[in-house]
Amino acid sequence: MKKVNVALVRLLQFVVFVLFTFFVIAYFGAIVLLPLDAIALLIKLLGVVGLHGFIGALIAIPVVGYLCLIVYKTPGLSKMIVDNGVELVKTGKVKVDAFNEIIMAAKA
Repeated sequence: MKKVNVALVRLLQFVVFVLFTFFVIAYFGAIVLLPLDAIALLIKLLGVVGLHGFIGALIAIPVVGYLCLIVYKTPGLSKMIVDNGVELVKTGKVKVDAFNEIIMAAKA
């Protein structure tokens, strides 16, 4: 029965690890994809106005770059965004490591 308990705890530990890995990848992926999505939306918006996609891209890329610069220059904002992601990684590590104590108790 001890082996079943240990296997079950290991399975749950793996599930928690996979979930936190997904959360971290989604968080940092969103940071990368948000400016790209803003560029795509501005190109589509300028296409509705009547500008060709290439001309819309020539206008949208500097506009989104300027918005990213404003976010970067805002005191503490970019650091807070990265720190939240790093804190998510640390929380995941603590939660995954917490299962080791449960495994030691199940083996005893």
